Amino acid sequence: MPTKTKVRNMFDSIAGDYDALNHILSLDVDKIWRKKALKQIVDAPAPVQVLDLACGTGDFSIAIAKALTGGHVTGVDLSEGMLAVMREKVDKAELNGMISIEEGDGENLRFPDNTFDRVTIAFGIRNFEDRPKGLREMLRVLKPGGRLVILELSRPENKIIRWFYDLYFLHILPKIGGKVSGDKAAYAYLPASVAAFPGKKEFTATMREAGFRIVTHKAFTLGICRMYTGEK
Repeated sequence: MPTKTKVRNMFDSIAGDYDALNHILSLDVDKIWRKKALKQIVDAPAPVQVLDLACGTGDFSIAIAKALTGGHVTGVDLSEGMLAVMREKVDKAELNGMISIEEGDGENLRFPDNTFDRVTIAFGIRNFEDRPKGLREMLRVLKPGGRLVILELSRPENKIIRWFYDLYFLHILPKIGGKVSGDKAAYAYLPASVAAFPGKKEFTATMREAGFRIVTHKAFTLGICRMYTGEK
C-alpha cells in the first residue's frame, strides 16, 4: 500500500491539472457515478452532517452541499495542493457557509465519536496506507444509524471488457496524463493502485470486520466503478 507521504506529494504535484485531466480521461462518466452516490447521502433527515474524506479539489463536496436542504459538509484531504484548488472552487460557488475544508489524515481523524450522519469517500480509499484502520475511524465518527458511502474504481469482471479496460488504463491513460501533467509517475500509479485494490468480496468483508453492518456493493458502467455502502 502507498505511504501517506507518497500520496500527498503525488497529488500536490498534479493538483493544478487534476480537474481537467480527470474529466477528460474519464469522459465525464465520473459525474454520473457521483450523482448515483448522492442518493445514498442526501436521504437522511435534515440537517445532515457529512464528512467527505479524500475530498481532493472538492467536486463531490460541492455537489453534496448543493443537494442538501440543510446541513454541512466537511472536506478532509492529505494534499494541501488539492485543497487550495478546492478553496477557490467553494468560494466561486459561494458555499463557504456550507463547506468546511481542512487538511487531515483519514486514518487519524480529529473529530469526536458520533459526529456525522454520512461519511463519503470518492476514489480515495485505495490510497489509504492502512484501509482497515481508516474504515474503523469512519465508523467511529459516524452517528448510530449513519452511513458510509464509498466510490472506487475497479477492474471489470468480464474478460472482454477487461481487455479493453486494461488497454486504456495501462497504456493510453498514463501516456496522456503524464504528458499533460508532466508527472508520468502519478498517472502510472493510478492503474497500478486500481489493480492492487481488493475485489468486492474481500473489501466488503473488510468493511464488516471494521464493524459496518448492512454492507452492500453495486457496479456501475460495466464494473469500471463500484459503490460500497455500510451502516453503523
